[in-house]
Amino acid sequence: MEPTRVLLIANRTAANPPLLNAVRERAARGVATFHLVVPATPTGLHRIVDPEDAGRDAAREQLSAALLLLSEAAGQAVTGHVEIIPSTLPWRISQWLRVDLPRKIAALGVPVLHVQASIAPSPRQLGAPAPADVGVPSRAADDPLLV
Repeated sequence: MEPTRVLLIANRTAANPPLLNAVRERAARGVATFHLVVPATPTGLHRIVDPEDAGRDAAREQLSAALLLLSEAAGQAVTGHVEIIPSTLPWRISQWLRVDLPRKIAALGVPVLHVQASIAPSPRQLGAPAPADVGVPSRAADDPLLV
């Protein structure tokens, strides 16, 4: 069974007892991996002058401090980052762009690099087998990824 991936989003509350307890409880319920996102939060005049750049050092410090405590609570290593790269379909067909997802993520204070595809590749272009090929392995028998 593949573990459930749990995304934690916190900044000043990243190492607080309520979050640590929630992670402990979730880890006790079943196999899960945890990943923490700490948004950069500009303060003072930086909120107006340079909101894109301010707060990253503080976010990294908070991330470092929280990862140890969260890893203890989870009983395993918790990973983390302070940046997100959303990849979307072109505007005319992207539901994510229609709800302005990249800007909403950026509003959390997380640096965002939005990548927009020119067109969505078909599953076949991504290497998925054609319907007639399903169940026929295309890799060598000694490939460790072959199930």
